Amino acid sequence: MANRLAHETSPYLLQHADNPVDWWPWSGEAFEEARRTGKPVLLSVGYSSCHWCHVMAHESFEDERTADYLNTHFVNVKVDREERPDVDAVYMEAVQAATGQGGWPMTVFLTPDAEPFYFGTYFPPEPRHGSPSFRQVLEGVRGAWTERRDEVDEVARKIVRDLAGREIGFGDAQLPGEGELAQALLGLTREYDATHGGFGGAPKFPPSMAVEFLLRHHARTGSEGALQMAADTCEHMARGGIYDQLGGGFARYSVDRAWVVPHFEKMLYDNALLCRVYAHLWRTTGSDLARRVALETADFMVRELRTNEGGFASALDADSDDGTGKHVEGAYYAWTPQQLRDVLGDEDARLAAVHFGVTEEGTFEEGASVLQLPQSEGVFDAARIESVKARLKEARDGRPAPGRDDKVVAAWNGLAIAALAETGAYFERPDLVDAALAAADLLVRLHLDEHARLARTSKDGRVGAHAGVLEDYADVAEGFLALASVTGEGVWLEFAGFLLDHVLVQFTDDKSGALYDTAADAEKLIRRPQDPTDNATPSGWSAAAGALLSYAAQTGSEPHRTAAERALGVVKALGPRAPRFIGWGLATAEAQLDGPREVAVVGPGDDPATRELHRAALLATAPGAVVAVGTADSDELPLLAHRSLVDNEPTAYVCRNFTCDAPTTDVDRLRAALGR
Repeated sequence: MANRLAHETSPYLLQHADNPVDWWPWSGEAFEEARRTGKPVLLSVGYSSCHWCHVMAHESFEDERTADYLNTHFVNVKVDREERPDVDAVYMEAVQAATGQGGWPMTVFLTPDAEPFYFGTYFPPEPRHGSPSFRQVLEGVRGAWTERRDEVDEVARKIVRDLAGREIGFGDAQLPGEGELAQALLGLTREYDATHGGFGGAPKFPPSMAVEFLLRHHARTGSEGALQMAADTCEHMARGGIYDQLGGGFARYSVDRAWVVPHFEKMLYDNALLCRVYAHLWRTTGSDLARRVALETADFMVRELRTNEGGFASALDADSDDGTGKHVEGAYYAWTPQQLRDVLGDEDARLAAVHFGVTEEGTFEEGASVLQLPQSEGVFDAARIESVKARLKEARDGRPAPGRDDKVVAAWNGLAIAALAETGAYFERPDLVDAALAAADLLVRLHLDEHARLARTSKDGRVGAHAGVLEDYADVAEGFLALASVTGEGVWLEFAGFLLDHVLVQFTDDKSGALYDTAADAEKLIRRPQDPTDNATPSGWSAAAGALLSYAAQTGSEPHRTAAERALGVVKALGPRAPRFIGWGLATAEAQLDGPREVAVVGPGDDPATRELHRAALLATAPGAVVAVGTADSDELPLLAHRSLVDNEPTAYVCRNFTCDAPTTDVDRLRAALGR
C-alpha cells in the first residue's frame, strides 16, 4: 500500500502526499478497492488555506498509530473541495441535513457504493468539549460496520433517499418583480448591523453580492436606504482589520461583528468580488475611499496572486511562521507596540499606534493588534502616514510569508478577469486590463478543449483532470463578457457564447429551466448537486442567469434570454425569504427589470470623442448595462451592426426592451440616458 497523492495537481492533496495514511484521490479505483476488501471509506474533504484542516492533519493524519488504524480498517480518500466542489456539495448537504451544521475539514464515512452513513467535521486527538476523539470515532464506525452491517446499509440508503427528495422545484416559477425586490430590500434592512455595517452577527462575512444588489437597486429606484447600507458596509470593512491596511486585499471573514479580527486567509474570489464592488461604489458615489480600496485590492491580486502563467492563484494561507519556526495564524499581519517602535522609532510608532489602532493590550492575541483605521478625530499628515505605511510594509515583507495555493480555479479567475477589466477601465490603468487579458488567455489556451469544454483547475501550466462545474462556465463567461465591453474585442463575446451554449445544453433542465451544478454527462454521484444560494461566491445558478442575460443583451439571442428568465424564477421564491443568500440573483433580477440597457459606441478607436463616449457608457450605473465599442458598421460585435456616425462624429446608441433612444454624439446626454 502507498499514499497515491504525489502526482496530483491540487496543492492541498500534495500537502498530504507524505502522510503515513494510504490516501487515494477521489476515483473509481478507490471505491473498487473498498468493494474488493469489504472496507468502509473514510472521505476527508478540506482545502489548502483551511486552518483546522492543517490542525487535524498534524494531529491525526501525520500520526503513525492513527495512520496504521486507518490503513488497516478503511479505504482513505482525500478531496480538495476547491477542485471537486460537486463531491463537496453532495456530502456537505448530507452533513448539514444530519447534524444541522457543516464546515471543513469534513469527515464522512461511506459504503463502497459512496453512500454516506456517519458524519462530522474536525475530530480532536483526545476527547474534548463533549466531542469524541478521532480514534473513538474510528473504532465506533468500525464496530458498526463489522457488527451491525445491515443497520449501516439501511441508514445509508435512507440518507440517499432523503437527499433525492430535496430536488428544487423553483426553476419554473415566474420572474421576480418590483414586489419581490422591495421585500428583499426590507429583509436586508432587518438584518443590517447599523453600528458596524454588514448583515447578521459574528462571524461576519463580506456581503459583496448583497452590496451589488443594493447598488443596482439604488440605481434603478433611487432608494437612498439601499445606497446607505452599501456605502456604510464598504466603509466599515475598509477601515477594519479584515482589510489589509498595508498591502491591500481582504481576509476571508471577521471573527467579530466589528470587522476587527479576521480569519486571515486571503481568497482570490473574495478579493475579485470586493474589488468589483468597491469600483462600482466609486462609480455610483465618487468616493475616494472606494477608489483607493478598489485599486489597492486589484494591485494586491496582481502582485501576490498572479502565477507565472498569467492566471491567479486560489489563496494565501492564514498561518505563517512567527519567526520561531512555529506556524501561527495571523503572524504575518499583526503588530505589537514594540514591533512598531523597532521599525519606526518612538515618535512615528506613537503616530502609527493611534492611526492604526494598535494598543498596549492588543486587539488580537498575545498583545498584538490587527491594523485598522479607527474612526479617530485626529487629522493626520498624509505624507507622514504614507512614509509610515511604506516602512511597515517593507519590514513586513521581511517576515516569513504565508503559503500560497497556486491552483488556478477557472470560476475564480473569471471573477478576477471581470474585476480587473472594469477597474482598469474606470481608473485608466491599462496594466490591470492587460492582467485580465493574460488570465483570459490562459483559460482559453489551457482550460478550454477543442469542444469548448472547460477544465476546473490547472497548476504550473498543467491542466487538472476535473471537469468544470456550472460556476466555472458562468463566471468565466462573465469575465469574458466584461472584457468584450472594455476592449471591444469580439473574440471574448464569442468565447462567452461557446461556454453559455454548454450551460443551455449540459446544465439546464429542459422541462423546468432549473439549473444543475454538474453537467449532464459528468461523473454520477449519489445525487446531482443543485444549489441556487450564494455563499462565498455567486452560486453557479445565479452566475449563469447573470451571464446569460448579458450575453442575450449583447447578441439579441432569444434562447439565452429565455434561459436567464427561467433561471430567475428561483429569485422570486428565495429573494424575499433569504436575501442575504441570493444577492447575485437579486442583482441579476435588477438588471432584467432595467432591460438591461444595450449601449453601442461607434467611432474611430483613436478619436478622443469615441473614448469619452465609451468611458461614459462603462461608467453607467444602469443595472447590468452592456457595452459594445468599435468602428461604424463593424462586424466585431453584434450591437455595432447597422450603426453609423451622426454628422460624421463618434456616436452612442442606447436601447432597451426592443426600443432605442435617438443616437447621440453628446457625452452628457449619454450619461443622462444611462442614469448618471
